[in-house]
Amino acid sequence: MALRLRRRRQPPDRTGTMTVVEHLTELRKRLVLSVGAVFLGMTGGWFLYGSAFNLAIRPFCDFMTAHPQLARDPKDPCKVVFLSITEPFLTKIKVVAFLGLALALPIILFQLWRFITPGLTDRERRFAIPFVVTSMLLFALGGFFAFLTLPKGLAFLLGFAGTNHIEFVLSTGKYVGFVMLLIIAFGAAFEFPLILISLTFVGVLSSRQLRDWRRYALVLIAIVAAVITPSQDWFTMTALMVPLIIFYELSIIVARLLKK
Repeated sequence: MALRLRRRRQPPDRTGTMTVVEHLTELRKRLVLSVGAVFLGMTGGWFLYGSAFNLAIRPFCDFMTAHPQLARDPKDPCKVVFLSITEPFLTKIKVVAFLGLALALPIILFQLWRFITPGLTDRERRFAIPFVVTSMLLFALGGFFAFLTLPKGLAFLLGFAGTNHIEFVLSTGKYVGFVMLLIIAFGAAFEFPLILISLTFVGVLSSRQLRDWRRYALVLIAIVAAVITPSQDWFTMTALMVPLIIFYELSIIVARLLKK
């Protein structure tokens, strides 16, 4: 009888619970792995720099080829310039870091999921791979969509220069930074439906709430599109708003299916 009582008084299982110190240790571990993945991705990005730079400069080259009167040398309208001694180095580091982040994105998303896993149920943990894959696809889709809208956005912005006694002398670093900001803005914005569906899945939101908040969501989407687009032109903002509105409506449908 005494043996039975001792067995029943064993301490409760604390599997899955973590102290604050353990959470901070886990966070440091995930951050170190993510930073290491970025540096590893930058190694590959160093060799992809030439191809990435040529791809980024192509929309500007197409516009200048169609408007050679704006170029300093009409025979070679695609030239961009460096305006400081350090700009070539900083431009390459900027592009390589961007490529490293893009290549390391799957590992970063997986580390994020591993960090929040202790607070999830066993059923929710099974969605790790779908979460990572969907995040990657949405970010890639956003970046691709940004690159599709870039020529029209450039044509709109550069069209204000007119044609009388004006020449373009474009800073390479600023142009590359503009392109990267545009891709990041679209890629991050396209994660919007995944966030809504995740909040619905864990019970924070419901399809009814999403339907009731539709008007406020449209206003918020318009504000976000106006803020995060670096070009601030109506075409790019509209090109970002339309997919986000569609994603919001799709999130309502998915939330309703999850409820069933």
